[in-house]
Amino acid sequence: MGFARACSVALVGVDGVVVEVQADLEPGVATFALVGLPDKTLIESRDRVRAAVVNSGAAWPQKKLTVGLSPASVPKGGAGFDLAVAAAVLGAAEVVDPKVIADLVLIGELGLDGRVRPVRGILPAVLAAAEAGYRQVVVPQQCAAEAMLVPDVSVLGVRSLRQLIAVLTDGEVPEEDPPDPPGRPDPMLAGLVVPGAGLGTGVARDGDGRDFPDLADVAGQHAARRALEVAAAGGHHLFLSGPPGAGKTMLAERIPWILPPLTRQDSLEVTAVHSVAGILPPGEPLVARPPYCAPHHSATMQSLVGGGAGVARPGAVSLAHRGVLFLDEAAEFSTKALDALRQPLEAGHVVIARAAGVVRLPARFLMVLAANPCPCGRHTLHGTGCDCPASVVRRYQARLSGPLLDRVDLRVEVEPVTRSDLLGRGGRGEATTVVAARVREARDRAAARLDGTPWRLNAEVPGHELRTRWPAAPGALAQAERDLERGLLTARGLDRVLRVAWTVADLRSRDRPDALDVAVALELRTGIARGASAHLDAAS
Repeated sequence: MGFARACSVALVGVDGVVVEVQADLEPGVATFALVGLPDKTLIESRDRVRAAVVNSGAAWPQKKLTVGLSPASVPKGGAGFDLAVAAAVLGAAEVVDPKVIADLVLIGELGLDGRVRPVRGILPAVLAAAEAGYRQVVVPQQCAAEAMLVPDVSVLGVRSLRQLIAVLTDGEVPEEDPPDPPGRPDPMLAGLVVPGAGLGTGVARDGDGRDFPDLADVAGQHAARRALEVAAAGGHHLFLSGPPGAGKTMLAERIPWILPPLTRQDSLEVTAVHSVAGILPPGEPLVARPPYCAPHHSATMQSLVGGGAGVARPGAVSLAHRGVLFLDEAAEFSTKALDALRQPLEAGHVVIARAAGVVRLPARFLMVLAANPCPCGRHTLHGTGCDCPASVVRRYQARLSGPLLDRVDLRVEVEPVTRSDLLGRGGRGEATTVVAARVREARDRAAARLDGTPWRLNAEVPGHELRTRWPAAPGALAQAERDLERGLLTARGLDRVLRVAWTVADLRSRDRPDALDVAVALELRTGIARGASAHLDAAS
């Protein structure tokens, strides 16, 4: 009787569970049983592993073979267990030393010819292995750079099962021929990217410094530009309302570029989500810039918050983690899908319960809504003749529910672009680099103030903490308190006004908000002009 074990990782969302792969050989009729709650893809690994072992030059054991995946209560799926199953079988057959593979974590899919194919979710899998105390992992060579992002872990990248056997037996490692001539796509990378999984999703890249959208390209829209700066500096959600062609989409597309680059920890979180979703670009193992996700208004609730058959997959809110989620034509989204955003907007994560298990996915994003004022888009324009009846306008605007809008800190009316602004007679606005520098300085001030707390941005700080631990200047909240008494603000709205006021104060390099900062925050929150913006421009 032969017995050996190796380890692999089962992913539940973006969290991993280390799985012990045990192989047992006993005398009897040559059979291959795989137990431990495998899915259909994993059950098929019996044929893949057998063919890969034989085609790699090793003898397949002609005995009764049982492979167990422990813990058996955890659902397991995907082809990433192939390499661990093959190693355990070879260890039980004493082709390799069972002691060598006992504490080795192996992740990868096997082709019938013995080549090791890349799989999705390498980064979260290696992170889970490292947290469990494992320090040696074997992954496909194409995924080695992604696995090496995890510190204190020794990573071995292999292209074939033959190479792995040679390494484990201290033999000469064979050279594998390149799959295709240079310049042709590598079919082995097909397992890394899921077609269609990243539609509407992009990761900002610096490139040569000239290929990113510049904020200076937006004509006019001074109020909206200020709101963008405040949103980026404090992590506040933004609602842009205005007629078609005013520049709402142009403004939203430029927000990722005024956000600071991701920190190392944030980069790992974002990369893990994108790796699991199958939208991590090959050759770029680490996402360094905030992601940008803009799903179509026909998106379902499952595509927004996550879901699907079996174990839930990341949705748009998770793909936009630490970045921007832009919902263009927000009033055209289904009410059910929009209301599903309320929980992740508050919690910064989404919890999805399915029969196969409960998945917790990160969802800390900056949401930008854009909508027309009515179906024809001309309701707020003068002299253009809106054809929509008043009841239709009310019904159209009511598609964005009050509880959802109550979680949006900034609401800006985007005015039509004037002729002088469009032709450049009013002068170009500030460039992205200039605004990004101010945003970075404001975030640094907030980070220094919030040092030692679980929060990093003003939008994350609970209102109770702001009122008691970091109070505003005396009398600064008088106008906001009157709006609360008159019903113009909810209790949540007052807290959000205070958060925005702190962001405005950070942009002005002030130690704490004064009455002018709160007035600007009220204008941005309620959309009611109070003259504060003009005073702010004069003070600047």
